[in-house]
Amino acid sequence: MSLTTHDDMLTKHELVRYSRQIRLPEMGVEGQQSLKNGSVLVIGAGGLGSPALYYLAAAGVGRIGVLDFDVVDESNLQRQILYTTSDVGKAKTAVAADRLEALNPNLKIDRHPGVLNSQNAMDLISGYDVVIDGSDNLPTRYLVNDACVLLKKTLVYGAIFQFEGHVSVFNALETDGSRGPNYRDLFPVPPPPEMVPSCSEGGVLGVLPGIIGSMQANETIKVVAGIGRTLSGRMMIFDSLDFTTRFLNLTCRADNPVSGRTPSIHELIDYDQFCNPSHALAAKPMKEISALEVRKLLDQGEALQLIDVRETYEFEFGNIGGINIPLYALPDNIERIKTDGRVVLHCKSGKRGDQALRLLEKQFGLRNLLNLQGGLLQWQALVDNSVNVY
Repeated sequence: MSLTTHDDMLTKHELVRYSRQIRLPEMGVEGQQSLKNGSVLVIGAGGLGSPALYYLAAAGVGRIGVLDFDVVDESNLQRQILYTTSDVGKAKTAVAADRLEALNPNLKIDRHPGVLNSQNAMDLISGYDVVIDGSDNLPTRYLVNDACVLLKKTLVYGAIFQFEGHVSVFNALETDGSRGPNYRDLFPVPPPPEMVPSCSEGGVLGVLPGIIGSMQANETIKVVAGIGRTLSGRMMIFDSLDFTTRFLNLTCRADNPVSGRTPSIHELIDYDQFCNPSHALAAKPMKEISALEVRKLLDQGEALQLIDVRETYEFEFGNIGGINIPLYALPDNIERIKTDGRVVLHCKSGKRGDQALRLLEKQFGLRNLLNLQGGLLQWQALVDNSVNVY
């Protein structure tokens, strides 16, 4: 299945280096040779990509592509194990590639700094045998899935949030020549973006991406080496808080828009617009209120309800009063939100406040909501600079 060809056999040095792996009857020299001849593109060199990349390099996958647009931030170091404090501010692609080359100089590491989009995805993905999705946003997940389906590539999927992680193998080549289920068999169309908070908004246990990313590496190694049974047709759900696992059985949907009986998608689309339809409403004025206006109304005695939609730890670090209902918890706490009088939603910068407003209007029909323009950063700048903002 490999696109890369290495006519040279494993060297004596490689036979020693990978000896513990080669001794596995299921792997053997033949499986290790397949790894050497194989190629894997890892999209995202963050929490999931870090352990996946490290173990792929250690296992001897001959060619590894590292794709990421970001630089190392101090908040990454809690979970992104490829990086150290001295790497803060440096491009992740460069740092990751240097680390992998230091770990295993026998490999070819391709550096792909930049953003994956509908213009470059087909070219980039076509050059690899298997793709690992280590992204953390819906547009990229759908983009990668559709490109892999159109190019007939196997996709190893992973996702994390707070204490929970998901792993599956999509679009795998089955023994009968067919392809297994893909991401759109599970989610044909994206959920509302406000219902899918990122790790920066909802938090994540630092060790969780290490676990899930290692599982992605495990599935990838099995695919490339041609051993074992993969998670094709199944999704594993791991809860690290109570250490339980569940499995969802996946089947191919006839109405899958990219791989069903009558597919409607034959080329990559505008995924940002597809996954964030609210962007089409960008010209519509937002229901905002300035920090100075809120302060004035409170001073006049108006009974505004202030709702902080940040995480609890952010609220405890510093707040302007009111109640705290994190964005993802709003649907379960709808009874706490007043339906009479004005309700001011707020967060750090205004983004989550706007998401909360759209969610509550769309799903619950509330019409008395306002978003604090600029969030608590504006409040800190214009009203009270003693407020701590996390």
